[in-house]
Amino acid sequence: MTRGGGRGWDLLDVERHLLRLLHDRAARRRHLEVHAHLLRHHLVNSNLLFSALVSSSSSVSYSLRLFLHHPSPSLILFNSTLKSLSLSSSVFNEMPRNDIVAWNLMINGFCKRRDFGSGYRYFRQMGERSIVSWNSMLAGLSRCGQDGEVLQLFEEMVESGGIEVDDATLATVLPVCARMGNLELGRWVHRYADRVGLLKSAVNVGNAIIDMYCKCGDLVSARSVFNAIARKSVVTWNTMIMGLAFNGHGHDGLSLFEDMKRSSQQPNAGTFVGILGCCTHAGLADKGRELFHSMHSEHGIEPRLDHYGCMVDLLGRCGLVKEAHRLVRSMPMRPSAAIWGALLSACRSHSELGLAEVAIKELIELEPWNSGNYVLLANLYANAGRWEEAEKTRCLMKEKSVQKVPGQSLLELGVV
Repeated sequence: MTRGGGRGWDLLDVERHLLRLLHDRAARRRHLEVHAHLLRHHLVNSNLLFSALVSSSSSVSYSLRLFLHHPSPSLILFNSTLKSLSLSSSVFNEMPRNDIVAWNLMINGFCKRRDFGSGYRYFRQMGERSIVSWNSMLAGLSRCGQDGEVLQLFEEMVESGGIEVDDATLATVLPVCARMGNLELGRWVHRYADRVGLLKSAVNVGNAIIDMYCKCGDLVSARSVFNAIARKSVVTWNTMIMGLAFNGHGHDGLSLFEDMKRSSQQPNAGTFVGILGCCTHAGLADKGRELFHSMHSEHGIEPRLDHYGCMVDLLGRCGLVKEAHRLVRSMPMRPSAAIWGALLSACRSHSELGLAEVAIKELIELEPWNSGNYVLLANLYANAGRWEEAEKTRCLMKEKSVQKVPGQSLLELGVV
């Protein structure tokens, strides 16, 4: 593919040529010329070129303008911009105080970079904040697990009265309510969404409310919200099915799956994670096998790693440990540590010591740094009276310099 330039260059050739120019010290004075070439060859979406252009610029204002005018700045471009700006007070001097878009981009960039301290500092120094400012900060705090801070900031946002909460705000706050078990605030959000019409107009809000109620154990409210949603997406169905599985209502989840099929809503890969989880909680090995095989034969969905994990867990809990092991060996992808861990758990529950040894050895290969796997294998040998092999395992752990994690009491952890 060629575009412009009169030389019939491939776009990759143009990109490489411009990158060489930008890495040449003598050519760094020709930024405007390089920028013009970039626009001429329709390379405005190249974060790599923009990053190089920003990094080699000596002008703070020019670097900042490049970043702010990029249609979809990446983390690489943001980091290059920060390096160019040097995070000094000149950043604030260069940035227009009334340019909310610029401030929002910087806050969002800091949060994506997981530098929440700087993002929060920018947020607090803004003279005027838009809904995007609040949502960027809330989402950033949520991504790094600062759930308490998310709820505090949300309460401040609501109490300020100057900003109208939107669907993006609620879709960020509701999962935090679920993780913290804050059912009271979750109910307030539900009432607010219903009052302002977001429950009907934004399906993602309805889905988040259902998920929140399920994770807080209030299935009655979850089902009520689910039934009230007129246009259910596949995510709506999946959320309710998974919520039922999460709370141990496997039969109800399978019944809802039948309702889903009758509604003409096509299931996706996520649906089968939910219904296989329902089978696990209900102890329905035959139904699980049937659904697992129907994924490809009836719905054209290739089972993923998580589906195999669900099946191993289901078979193992039902005492079908050898079948679970055969399934693991037949997987088209490499089994993960979680899958071998599920098999190991089943082996220990049903006294399948031979397969337990196989599972632990696989775990050691996948996680050679995990001391727990060596300890499990050594204890397995010791319990079976295989003292020599137990000692060899402990010696292997020492040879690999694997440190055993010391035990801690609840008092040391501050739980009691």
